[in-house]
Amino acid sequence: MKKLIFLFAFFISSLFCYSQQNGFIIAENYFRNGEYEKAIQLYKELHNKSPYNTTYLKRLISCYQETNQFLVAETLLLKKLKKYPKQTYTYVMLGYNFERKQEINKADEQYKNALESVKNNSGYGGIIANLFKNYNKLDYALKAYNGIMDNNPKANYGFQLAQIYGEKGDFEKMFDSYVNLVDRNEKYLNNIKRYASKYINDDSENENNTLLRKSILKKSISKPKNVWNDLLAWLFIKQKQYQKALIQHKALLARDADNLSGIKNLGKIAFENKDYETAKDCFDIVIEKTNYPSDKFRAVYMNLQVDIVTKQPNIEEKFQQIFTKFGSNRNTLFIQLAYADFLTFTKNNPEKGIKVLEKAMSFTNSKFTKASVKLKLGEILVFTRNFNKALIYFSQVQTQFKNHFLAQEARFKVAQASYFKNDFKWAKAQLKILKGSATQLIANDAAELFLTISDNQSKDSISTGLKEYAKADLLAYQNKNKEAIGLLSEIITTYKSQPIEDEALYKQAQLFVKQEAYANAIDNFTKILQLDPEGILVDNSLYELGELYNKKLNNPEKASEYYQKIIFDHASSIYLVDARKKYRKLRGDNI
Repeated sequence: MKKLIFLFAFFISSLFCYSQQNGFIIAENYFRNGEYEKAIQLYKELHNKSPYNTTYLKRLISCYQETNQFLVAETLLLKKLKKYPKQTYTYVMLGYNFERKQEINKADEQYKNALESVKNNSGYGGIIANLFKNYNKLDYALKAYNGIMDNNPKANYGFQLAQIYGEKGDFEKMFDSYVNLVDRNEKYLNNIKRYASKYINDDSENENNTLLRKSILKKSISKPKNVWNDLLAWLFIKQKQYQKALIQHKALLARDADNLSGIKNLGKIAFENKDYETAKDCFDIVIEKTNYPSDKFRAVYMNLQVDIVTKQPNIEEKFQQIFTKFGSNRNTLFIQLAYADFLTFTKNNPEKGIKVLEKAMSFTNSKFTKASVKLKLGEILVFTRNFNKALIYFSQVQTQFKNHFLAQEARFKVAQASYFKNDFKWAKAQLKILKGSATQLIANDAAELFLTISDNQSKDSISTGLKEYAKADLLAYQNKNKEAIGLLSEIITTYKSQPIEDEALYKQAQLFVKQEAYANAIDNFTKILQLDPEGILVDNSLYELGELYNKKLNNPEKASEYYQKIIFDHASSIYLVDARKKYRKLRGDNI
C-alpha cells in the first residue's frame, strides 16, 4: 500500500512539474514575441505556484513594465516585500520599476536597501548582484559582489567582477580581477587565458596588452609563483615575441627540470611562425634536457627542418653526423624520411632517396610508421614521374586506414598523381569525396584542385591548356621553378582570355615570390584583378599583394590598400578575418 501511495504521489508531482514547465515555455514564447498581456496571465499563475522562483517574478514584472503597468508592478513588489521580507532581491526590482517611471531618487533608495541587505549577509546576495548586472546597473553590481566577498572570504566572484569591469571599459581593473582570480586558484588559468584573449591582440604596444602585462608583473612581484611565468609566456606568444616567451619558460625549467612541455610547444609555434632562431633555441634545450628518446629525436628532426628551411650550407653533413651518432634505426626513422625528402626535393637525387626509404621500411613493425614511409615513397615516385607505382603505395595506405587521417592524405595524393598524369576524371572523383569529409587543410587543397580541373577540362576535344598546366604544376612540385615559369608563360600566351589564364598567372606569381622576383609577382596578381573583378582568384590575389607589400617590401600603406579592399569589397572572403586584423595593426583603425 505504501508503495502505491508513493507511486501516486510521484506521478502527481511529475504531472505538476510537467504542467509548470510547459506553461513557462508558452509564456516565454509570448514574451519573446512581444505578446505581454498573454504572457502576464501565465507568469501570474507560475509565480503564485512558485513564489520563490525569481525568474517567474522578474518576467512578470518585465511584462507589466512593457505594458506601462508600473503601479501594478509596484503594488505586487511591495506586497511581496511585506510577505517575504527576507527576499531582499525584490528591492532591486522595485528600484528598477521606479527608474522606469523616471523616479530616480526612489530608485536609488531601493538599490541602497538591496546593498544594505548584502552587508547584513543576506542569502540573496548573488541574486541581487546578478539582477543589478542584468539591469545594467554595473556600479551597483560591483558593490554587491564586493559586499558578498567582504562578508565571506571564501566567496569568489572574480569572473563576474572582471566581466563587469570589461563592460564598463575599465580594462585595468578587469585584468587585475582576472589575475587575482588566478592568484586565488590556479585551476582558473586556462579560463583566464580564454577570456583575456578576447581583449588582446598580437601588438605588444596595444593598450590592453600593456595593461595585462602590468597586472601580471605587479602580482608576480608581490606573490612570486610559477603561474605568472606561464601567463607571461602565453601573452608573449600571443604577441609573437617568442624569445621573450622562451625566457619565461627557461625560468620555469630552472625550477623544475621536467618542465619541458612548454618549450617543446613554443619551438613548434615559433617554427610555424618562421621565427627559426627561437625555434632552434627551443629544440636545442629539449635535446640537452629531455630524458625521453622520442622527444630528443623529434627535436633533432625539427632542428634539421630549420636548417633546410633556412638553406644552411652543411645540411648533408648534419644528416650524416646524426646517423653516425645515433645510427639508422627506428629511433631515427623520421629523420631518415626527412633525409629522403631532402635528397629528392632539394638535392634532386630521388634514386638515393628511394634507397633510404626502402631500407627504413625494415626498421619498424608499426603499420602507422610504415604508412608514413609508403606515403613518402609515393611522393618521390611522383617526383620521378613513376605515377603508377606511386599510386600503388598511396592506394595501399588508403585501403588499410579507412576513415583515418592517413587515408584522407593518401586519397589526396592519389588525386594529385592522377592529375599529374592527366587522368582528370579519376582525380575529380577522389577530390569530390575529400571536399566534404577531409580535415580542413586537405579539404581546402582538394577544393582548389577540383575547381582547377572542373573549370578547365577540355570540351568537344578542344584544348583548354589543362594538360600543359598540370605539367607546369608537376615541374613546380619537382622544384624546377624556372622551367615551370617558362611553361606557364607559354600557357598565358597561347590560352589568352580562356579560364586557364588566371590560374596560370596565379601559379606563376607564386613561383615568382619563391624566387624573390616580387615585381613580376605583383604584375601577375594585378593582371588577375584586371581580368575579372569577380573571378575566383581575386580574393587570393588581393591578399597575396597585401602580404607582399607588408612582409617583403615594407610598404604598410600599400599593404593596407589591399587588405582594405578585402574588408569592404569581399566580405565573404576566407581572408577577411586575417585581412581585418592586419589592417588594424597597420593603421590602428577600428573596423
